[in-house]
Amino acid sequence: MTATVVQELQAQLPVELRPYPLAGRTVGLVIVDEVNGFCTVGAGNLAPPAPDVQVDRMIRETDRLARRFAEEKRAILAFLDTHEPGRPEPPYPPHCERGTGEENLVPELAWLEDCGCATLLRKDCINGFVGGIEASFIGGGHGQHHNKVVDWVNSHRLDAVVVVGICTDICVMDFVLTLLSARNHGLMPTLQDIVVLEPATATYDLPLAATAELGLPPTAAHPKAETHHMGLYFMASRGALLASALA
Repeated sequence: MTATVVQELQAQLPVELRPYPLAGRTVGLVIVDEVNGFCTVGAGNLAPPAPDVQVDRMIRETDRLARRFAEEKRAILAFLDTHEPGRPEPPYPPHCERGTGEENLVPELAWLEDCGCATLLRKDCINGFVGGIEASFIGGGHGQHHNKVVDWVNSHRLDAVVVVGICTDICVMDFVLTLLSARNHGLMPTLQDIVVLEPATATYDLPLAATAELGLPPTAAHPKAETHHMGLYFMASRGALLASALA
């Protein structure tokens, strides 16, 4: 059933993956929420209940790519979904609460904490671009804000960013769509390409049949293959480049 649906989606809403060349570009890497609470089996309410091939591939590809960026002295930004205890993010159950360990990078990527090329940014909402907004009280001013993501892009004078992580159609997509609008609005003058590396993205699986077993409404259904495709389609339709590999 899933293969048929995805084939129909590809026929009606096609996505096209192409290699993206890094040579001659000032490219930064953005890693979205590859934390225990989303990626480590049994680590929390939103963690995979069993080993997941797509998630494992995402982590493996992200680690390989991040090590390449670090060796080439390229900038890396890693979002870590982090919520204060007792403040869940509707409509999801409590997850990635501070102090639980769910909010920390998966063991394969923990080395980024000591990487001089990496900036780690904890966020308390789905959209990492919004999570990068913080108050700025320069000169005692009230209600002024700046955005750490914009600052990161501009300080490194990036002309492209490569985005990887989880979930393709939720946190990754929200960040990419907002970054595209911010780029078009002129907030990051050097930024041209926003690239999503498909092999290093993943999302979760909740088939319709499983919602009833879990006592959830049918609207909670989230079939992995279909939603992954839809996330890629919507990002590309807004101007993101979908990459099969980085050359």
